[in-house]
Amino acid sequence: MRRTVHRRIATGLMALFALLAPGALPASASTSDPDVIVLDGATSAEGIVAGRGTTFYAGDLGTGDIFRGDIDSGKARRLIDAPAGRAAVGMKFDERRNLLFVAGGPTGKAFAYNTRTRESVGEYDLAPGFINDVTLTGDGAWFTNSAKGELYRITVDRNGKLMDRETLALKGPAKELTGDFNLNGIASANGGKVLIVAHSSDQAVYTVDPESGESARINTPPLPNVDGILVQGRTLWAVQNMSNKIARIKLSGDLTSGTLKDEITSKAFNVPTTVAKFGDTLAAVNAKFNVQPPPTQYEVVLVPAR
Repeated sequence: MRRTVHRRIATGLMALFALLAPGALPASASTSDPDVIVLDGATSAEGIVAGRGTTFYAGDLGTGDIFRGDIDSGKARRLIDAPAGRAAVGMKFDERRNLLFVAGGPTGKAFAYNTRTRESVGEYDLAPGFINDVTLTGDGAWFTNSAKGELYRITVDRNGKLMDRETLALKGPAKELTGDFNLNGIASANGGKVLIVAHSSDQAVYTVDPESGESARINTPPLPNVDGILVQGRTLWAVQNMSNKIARIKLSGDLTSGTLKDEITSKAFNVPTTVAKFGDTLAAVNAKFNVQPPPTQYEVVLVPAR
């Protein structure tokens, strides 16, 4: 029964995303393709993050289950059977503490799991809306809400104990609600001193001061369908879901602008939403929001990072 109910939730979300961003044609992914890793048993997908070495974690959007895979072996299987009523959107892995933080989408919650014991170790009510993505800084995890101009932080002490939940009201352009899906992906830069958020409706990325909430637009070309983002040094990868591509952007030293260096594509992309990086390889998960009825197979697609 739980699988049936949550598959309905995932189906509704996929239909909503497809309605909000139409125009992409379904792509195909062959199970024999060495650059395609099937999430065996997944009924939906949205988030992915790098673990240790060549390991990745990916989430089942509708059930909240967590899969663990390996880009070298090309295999993935269910690691955590999430409790009923959960969902899994963006996620980040804290390697020092074996903690996986997961954005709970329409539940309005954030979840934390211990990947070693496979246990749920935290559940936080953040706010009504759509808790979309998460990033890590030295003192905790930051979450976005696509329906509110605010961020949420769950602090983690030096011993790995989950502490309080805080709300940061944004100021400036990033706080504006200009469509049905606003704040989306999030990443940290400059050692956690700056946060970068993607704004789907604005087709843009913004810097955010994690202390004051002040935001400013990063001057880049428009980024239609921008979803999950990844920042490493001065390089930003922005997944453009319904556009079936990932923009690679070189950021300026002061983070006020960015130059488009490449648009990464693959015949196997079918609405990629989030991305993880392993050396010179990116791993993007196919959400297939544009496929109706929802398919029975979901994949991770490997592409060059440059």
